[in-house]
Amino acid sequence: MTLRVLLMVALVFALAGCDTLEKKKTPKTPPRHDMRDLSNDMSFRAFMGRLNKAVAMHDMQTIASMMTTNFGFRLEPPGEGDGVFQYWDQNNVWPELQSVLNQKFVPKDNFMVAPPQFAIDQQYNGYRAGMVLVNGSWKFAYFVKD
Repeated sequence: MTLRVLLMVALVFALAGCDTLEKKKTPKTPPRHDMRDLSNDMSFRAFMGRLNKAVAMHDMQTIASMMTTNFGFRLEPPGEGDGVFQYWDQNNVWPELQSVLNQKFVPKDNFMVAPPQFAIDQQYNGYRAGMVLVNGSWKFAYFVKD
């Protein structure tokens, strides 16, 4: 008899620890993953070295291979994807791009960004660049100006 009571108590405790179906159905908000400072990471530095070299040589094929598919190049009107190189040529953006890429990159949200002022100053409205990790590889995500 004592054995049955102990088994019943153990069963009650075991079942009490299980999630109910209702708890499992509740959608969870995915956690926000802020980027940590990876400016000294070897893969980031190698990526930036390749990108700086490609920009200096206006090597559009290499730069394109380093960009995200939805690369942002203009805020107003919004511009992303194709047309970036034509836009940079028409607006003589290449020198600005090279200048920003040579600055220190710092973390902001899910990106490594330059210049550092963009990460600090909410009112910053100059050119800025953002790099993002995509499946473990660095990609050039945007280069825009307000």
